[in-house]
Amino acid sequence: MGDLIESWLAAHGTDLIAWRRAIHAYPELSRQEVRTTELVMTELQSVGLNPRRLPLGTGVVCDLGPSGEARIGLRADMDALPITEHTGLPFTSTVDGVSHSCGHDAHTAILIGVAKLLVEAEPLPVGVRLIFQAAEEVMPGGALDAIDAGVTTGLSKIFALHCDPRLPVGTVGLRAGALTSAADHIDVQLRSPGGHTSRPHLTGDLVYAMGTLITGLPGILSRRVDPRSGTVMVWGAANAGSAPNAIPQEGRLRGTVRTGEHATWAQLEPLVRSIVGELVAPLGVQYDLAYFRGVPPVVNDENAIEMLERSIEAIGPNAVADTPQSAGGEDFSWYLEHVPGAMGRLGVWDGMGVQRDLHQPNFDIDERALAIGVRALAGLIVGPGAGV
Repeated sequence: MGDLIESWLAAHGTDLIAWRRAIHAYPELSRQEVRTTELVMTELQSVGLNPRRLPLGTGVVCDLGPSGEARIGLRADMDALPITEHTGLPFTSTVDGVSHSCGHDAHTAILIGVAKLLVEAEPLPVGVRLIFQAAEEVMPGGALDAIDAGVTTGLSKIFALHCDPRLPVGTVGLRAGALTSAADHIDVQLRSPGGHTSRPHLTGDLVYAMGTLITGLPGILSRRVDPRSGTVMVWGAANAGSAPNAIPQEGRLRGTVRTGEHATWAQLEPLVRSIVGELVAPLGVQYDLAYFRGVPPVVNDENAIEMLERSIEAIGPNAVADTPQSAGGEDFSWYLEHVPGAMGRLGVWDGMGVQRDLHQPNFDIDERALAIGVRALAGLIVGPGAGV
């Protein structure tokens, strides 16, 4: 079966690149992936598959192989980011202010390729479910929409890859256990009567209260949770006032709270609410705290990682790489709340140029990684990890 994978790639490697570039040139924001959904539907139908759109209109699910038994799920995300592209590529984004700066164009192209390869490999040894997911980049994310539509029903395992610009092309980073972190958002809106900066004792000094929260919440939180949990709180936006001699009446703070442990994640919201209340109480300022729970950590199942490792080892002797836990969030974690599985980090760095990070306007991939992704995922079904 390994020969089948290589012969398919030899015949269709240029198709992989063409699909990726077509998606890259027309990026679509979360839950707006209409054109991308249509491309996926068309390509799967062209080889006799029967894909169906997910209920919200974007996203695709498609089964193939034997029915009546547990299937292996393969997931790719499709949405882009509200970032203006600065790569200068000939297939650069044609949509103002939107780009594939996270590699989801590559994820989608890889899974299209896996689908077409598996059709040529039929009869398959195990049933497969392809999940092309919308809206990974927002919270609540499209994984929850897909799960609500029943995509995890009947799955025994689920797998995904994510581009990693820190790893060289030809490698896939693997880690058993926690791979990413839980990621929550907080939004604190503060109110005060305001007043003159010469008389802060006659009002609630809103800016001072904001400063207290800016330094106090991350500091106290770091002393209230186990440091081994990888918990970190960082502010991303602080806004209040416009005059240097006036204490403003309104201010707003927004930030993220992340943790690498599922148990700690469950405790964070009440803990943050308690700390904010304690910090603001003596300052004569009113506040409203909105806490948005994001995603749990991606926790890779040990058996699923072993399957993925066997598939990647078949690519070459140095294809498997170690990878650290990330503080970033990824809504593939929601699938793992229902089905054991694993995500690998697909190396996309060309090994020579600058390592451009995800979510940067100049992010790009070495397109040789597309074939590596196909080998890794197809190998789970028709390679060394199949049926385990």
